[in-house]
Amino acid sequence: MNAPWKSGGGNGRDQFAAYLCDEASLDVIRPIAMEMGWQPEKCNKGGLRNAIQSLSITASPNILMVDLSESGDPLSDINALAEVCEPGTIVISVGQVNDVRLYRDLIASGIHDYLLKPLSPAQVRDSLAQAQAVYAAPKSHDGAGAGQHVSTAVIGTRGGVGASTIATSLAWLLSADNKLPTALLDLDIHFGTGALCLDLEPGRGLTDAIESPSRIDGLFIERAMIRANDNLAILSAEAPISSPLMTDGAAFLQLEEEFREAFEATVIDMPRNMLINFPQLVNDVNVVVLVTEYTLASARDSIRILSWLRTNAPQARVIVVANKVQSAVSEIGKADFEASIEAKVALTIPYDAKAAALAAKLGQTFADANRTTKAGSAMRDLSQLILEGRDDVQDAGEGKKASLFDKLDLKSFMSGMGTKKASAQAQ
Repeated sequence: MNAPWKSGGGNGRDQFAAYLCDEASLDVIRPIAMEMGWQPEKCNKGGLRNAIQSLSITASPNILMVDLSESGDPLSDINALAEVCEPGTIVISVGQVNDVRLYRDLIASGIHDYLLKPLSPAQVRDSLAQAQAVYAAPKSHDGAGAGQHVSTAVIGTRGGVGASTIATSLAWLLSADNKLPTALLDLDIHFGTGALCLDLEPGRGLTDAIESPSRIDGLFIERAMIRANDNLAILSAEAPISSPLMTDGAAFLQLEEEFREAFEATVIDMPRNMLINFPQLVNDVNVVVLVTEYTLASARDSIRILSWLRTNAPQARVIVVANKVQSAVSEIGKADFEASIEAKVALTIPYDAKAAALAAKLGQTFADANRTTKAGSAMRDLSQLILEGRDDVQDAGEGKKASLFDKLDLKSFMSGMGTKKASAQAQ
């Protein structure tokens, strides 16, 4: 469950096991298990906690069904289950709470499906068939034909220029519009807004990574990151402001390396102070989006950062973006600004306070909430500008290498959930 895939169907593990709290549910499951060629004695009495206890000393099956009915904190217990499950296990949960929010949270945690009691044979057969199809689907680690990984650092010349807004919007657009498995890394450890912009809880993943860089691997990344959509995962933090950042930057480099293996695009929301403290973070960045304003202070700092990037990230393509542009009240005109920084402004994004307020109210990224506005259109143009040079920009959804979600059996089964399950849970 929620672990990097280990290929091979003949893995010596049981094909199926169930842990259910009541006899009525067991009476439904056992005949179906026999129909599918599975051993009915693998259908056990007892719910999620019994499953955790049993699987802590035995190998988990390929497909696991667990009952959440007696669990006081299902999400916490699911995380405990993940600790004892073998990589690649597909988990179907059963419960009696008809709550859409719980359903979404369970799916986001990596559960394949959530079935409501009382169970019906048709419902169970459908879910098990889908789980079996996901398990049997080929898991490719072959990078042949894969597009080049695009790593983008978004840096603001000043606080408040909107770099975080642009970073979250870019990550969303790359994942939703271009269908690229994308990681968003928010390196503002204490005051980051990456998760906040998407109405998500950041969790402790990033702080745990900083505290224990040696733990960082594919499995750690998968469990630590928060998923925003089928293709977007976020690593963010809200570290206590009483706790200073104590790191040599090794964790950030390791995270970037894991992202290159697991995703096709990485967007890094990089505060300016990170450039000073950890210049090595931009060593492998493909694109730097420098977000600025038409002010004297931003002009000065644009000059300094551009000079710094020429020395420390010569491989990166720098895109200068003027954000929150109000022509009538700008301190410096565009032509004078470009002359002073000795670089062209690739895109200007107009100031739109109403659009920003709407995105905040909806808990969505600016670009997602404001697709028809001029500012939203400019951000879409920026996302395409970032992808220039990628061989598969036009076919972003085809021929891609195995992403983190492919490895974890998440992306393939999410497409099979459809509106049927969503409507069933809402009823």
